[in-house]
Amino acid sequence: MATLGTQNISTSYPQLLKTLGLGGVDGTLQAITDGDNTSSALELSTLGVNSTGTLNAVGATTLASSLAVTGAATFSSSVVISNGTATIGTLSNSQATISTATISTATISTATISTATIPLQLGAITFGSSITASTGTATIGTLSAGTATISTATISTATIPNILGVSTFATGFTSSTGTNTIGTIASTTISNTGLATVGTLEIGASGPNITKVSFGTAAFTLSTVQPHNLADATTGTFAITGAELGDIVIGSINSLGSTTGTTQIMTNFFPIASNVVRYVVNSKGSTAGTVPAGTIFATAMRFTT
Repeated sequence: MATLGTQNISTSYPQLLKTLGLGGVDGTLQAITDGDNTSSALELSTLGVNSTGTLNAVGATTLASSLAVTGAATFSSSVVISNGTATIGTLSNSQATISTATISTATISTATISTATIPLQLGAITFGSSITASTGTATIGTLSAGTATISTATISTATIPNILGVSTFATGFTSSTGTNTIGTIASTTISNTGLATVGTLEIGASGPNITKVSFGTAAFTLSTVQPHNLADATTGTFAITGAELGDIVIGSINSLGSTTGTTQIMTNFFPIASNVVRYVVNSKGSTAGTVPAGTIFATAMRFTT
């Protein structure tokens, strides 16, 4: 272009674009104006470009670094981010296809997700409606739910710390291993094929309550018991772990019976100290009876009202 000399730009070159300042392009954003000083929406500096109006890219646009959108962003078609980070204030889109997304906070009214991997949620998560997991494995650290309706669930290991309300099971409750401690069971029929450990068992609607059952065996040596009219008896003691004074003891000796000729023999069992039970053998008849050697079987039971 020929030198402007003393000619005025506004009269001679109205279509010439220039910066608003006098020193040309520098590090400060300056509006680009025409020859008669009409400012455009474009601002230019050696450090960047700014548009105060509508910015439209007709063809493909490549961003080498991150994209920050402080206002609303409307996309007429899909958005593809091959690399880098996209920071978006508000995203309104009818359908978004995202291969990998890292989101710190997201509020989603309705979402259909075919596959989602959520590595860790540190805070509380509130779902307005139900959650459906058709396949795969869902691992939940702690679940707090007012009401949970589960049609079918296969749980390998579950720890339920506390159930404050009433739990109703429509069908059987099966525990293959471990220990189940239940405060109160209200049931007309309880069927148990395995081992059941009960702390206190109430018999009937108002008791009594059985709180302890202890069982033990001891060897019984051959003994001759004198006739009843001689008031003689054979006595001894044996151990039952858990028996205490006041317990009811029921016992028998497996060498008594018609096969050994000892049908007129009476036995009595009672605790005399902690873990110690005494047996007394009397002859009911008028002749002496011989009790062969055998084994004593005894059970101590403790009741409360």
